[in-house]
Amino acid sequence: MPVSRILLVLFFLLVCPGRLLLADQGQPPEDLEALVALALVNNPEVRASAERWQMIVERSRQAGALEDPMLMLRVQNALIRDPLNFQRDAMTAKVIGISQKLPFFGKRDLMREEAGFEAEAERWVVEERRIELRRMVKEAWYQIYLIDRSLETVAGTVLLLDDLTRLAESMYGAGKTGQQEIFQAQLERSKMEEMRIGLEQQRSTQVATLNTLVYRAPEVVIPSIPKMSIPPLSLSAVELESLAFSRRPALKSLKAKVDKADAGARLAEKEVYPDVTLSLEYMQREPAMETPGDDMYGAQLTFNLPVQSARRQAKIAETLAEKRMANEEWAAMQNQIRLGINTGLSQLERSRKLTRLYDMGIFDQANGAIKSAMAAYRSDKAKFSEVLASHVALFNFEREYHGAIAEYQIQLATLENIVGTPLPSTP
Repeated sequence: MPVSRILLVLFFLLVCPGRLLLADQGQPPEDLEALVALALVNNPEVRASAERWQMIVERSRQAGALEDPMLMLRVQNALIRDPLNFQRDAMTAKVIGISQKLPFFGKRDLMREEAGFEAEAERWVVEERRIELRRMVKEAWYQIYLIDRSLETVAGTVLLLDDLTRLAESMYGAGKTGQQEIFQAQLERSKMEEMRIGLEQQRSTQVATLNTLVYRAPEVVIPSIPKMSIPPLSLSAVELESLAFSRRPALKSLKAKVDKADAGARLAEKEVYPDVTLSLEYMQREPAMETPGDDMYGAQLTFNLPVQSARRQAKIAETLAEKRMANEEWAAMQNQIRLGINTGLSQLERSRKLTRLYDMGIFDQANGAIKSAMAAYRSDKAKFSEVLASHVALFNFEREYHGAIAEYQIQLATLENIVGTPLPSTP
């Protein structure tokens, strides 16, 4: 087989690998941002979180509301021997009354404040779930991208191995080589087929995962994802930290929990003051025993006695501990964000340098090694195993190159999750 054909196949593999996968070419490509938007609308876990937030909002509207007033009806000082006769005794009266419990001044405001911060914390939990779902959709997408590139590389390598097998057969027919070289090429081709089967299974799993996140049938087909480049990040670690501290929903949720605990502590301190119950009664009397039976009224203030100081002090200590815990969780989250940003930037830089290294040198060197090995093999100056090894090396370089691109994109999605917002990139 002419060397020119093998080199032509190599060029086709490097420049136009997308044409080697014919399976899904009849379908329009999916759009990542459209899938993310669809997931944010349809995913049941996000919807459940939103409903939980709405539940807590409705609960917060109940906080600080007055208890229902109490209506009282009674007959007062009636005679047992004539219970339905209200004119036998001047003290007999029919009484109607109403009472209302009033918490001490400021308690209701603090109850509403505490419940409002709880609802706010839950709102940011919903936003945190949304950005986490965005990361999961993107990660599944880029995993499919990597598998598609690997399948293309496998398909191109199979074509090369078929050509090498025919070349070995022609060399064997001319008595220039042994039959074992044919077997070596066929063995490598079988390995490629085995890898293809595994990659197809992995793709089915990732497609099902992505479809599940979007809340549609797992078997919905996702066409081959086209090649992509890596977008440079335009923000430094300090800028990312500042952005995260102002945008990350998890931090805002923890801050709301700190405020909730603070309101709870102030409410617990108010519990040392008594509540009051105001009662008002109207007594209707009948003329009896030569008295005109003038109507009467009664008014009453009832206070609870906050003498159980141990219980109230324990409540204050509980709320203060809750506030300290929320503050420490907030500080720990900030620490995790700093670590995540620095780790993420380091991994992005590593992937960026790797892709640049492959683009600027490794692929040219690998192709040069293939040309040299082929020329030496045709002139009986190199073994077939060396030719085979050069092709396998190019195959591995191809997979590692696309793996670095996918890893960069996945890490960028993770960094967006850490910061809490999509990141701008350098054009």
